[in-house]
Amino acid sequence: MKLVIHGKNIEITDAIRDYVEQKILKAVSHFKHLTNEVDVHLSVARNPRITANQSAEVTLFVDGAVVRAEESSESLYASIDLVADKISRQLRKFKEKRNSRKHDLQGKTTEVYLNEEPTTDVTHVLNNHTPQLPDGVVRTKYFAMAPMTVEEALEQLVLIDHDFYMFLNATTQEINVVYERNHGGYGLIQPRKPNGNSLNGTSAEKTSSPVAAS
Repeated sequence: MKLVIHGKNIEITDAIRDYVEQKILKAVSHFKHLTNEVDVHLSVARNPRITANQSAEVTLFVDGAVVRAEESSESLYASIDLVADKISRQLRKFKEKRNSRKHDLQGKTTEVYLNEEPTTDVTHVLNNHTPQLPDGVVRTKYFAMAPMTVEEALEQLVLIDHDFYMFLNATTQEINVVYERNHGGYGLIQPRKPNGNSLNGTSAEKTSSPVAAS
């Protein structure tokens, strides 16, 4: 199992490296037969207004899937402890899903968000959320994008601990995004065809609005 440690605004000392190996490798030890690579990113925010400024992010590549967790606190060692516990829980969820292979709930959710009318009040969203964009690209990530179904993308959304997940739709061969909706459930963003329809034949207005994903 390959362990890679990166640092931002912090020197990766031997003591930090040893602690990461001790905590993270222990957290994934029961799943090492599933794990091919473990990527650890440690960072310290320079903004003095951020109290929990020391973060630990762990990304695992497991049989073509991605499992991710991130934690922040005032102590780097505490953040490593927290993220180790969290990634262990994420791996247990992954193993349970792979063993059961039951997608009843996800299948039902998929049907709902592909056919429901949007319930998000766009005006309310715009009035209560002030866009805050960074000055530029602060980090670039590259990853393999194997084709997958919407149900598989939903599974990944849970595992990566994010609000959204971008994937290559195996049916349409187009880039799609699944995300957690503000009012519960999940949404699906698809590219609009020139005729105004989405690729699955339903009106794009009946799937998901990019504004609602904010």
